[in-house]
Amino acid sequence: METNIQKWGNSSAVRLPKPILKTANIDEQDTVVLLARKDEIIIRKANRRKHITLKERMKDWDGVYCTDGELDWGEPVGEEVW
Repeated sequence: METNIQKWGNSSAVRLPKPILKTANIDEQDTVVLLARKDEIIIRKANRRKHITLKERMKDWDGVYCTDGELDWGEPVGEEVW
């Protein structure tokens, strides 16, 4: 499919037809990444993970942080003072 680059304020723009967006699984308001190479511009959907709330992150936590009162950090590997 061919289209034209048009002026949009101080920038340039390309209108993306709905069938192109559907094929690429990109929706309006999605964040995309733009890559430029010689003679081509690539538009790729950004790899964004779904936001997880604190409640969702903590759902499996039993409330116990450390059962024996101390944490074993292992042997020193540098100039740490113990």
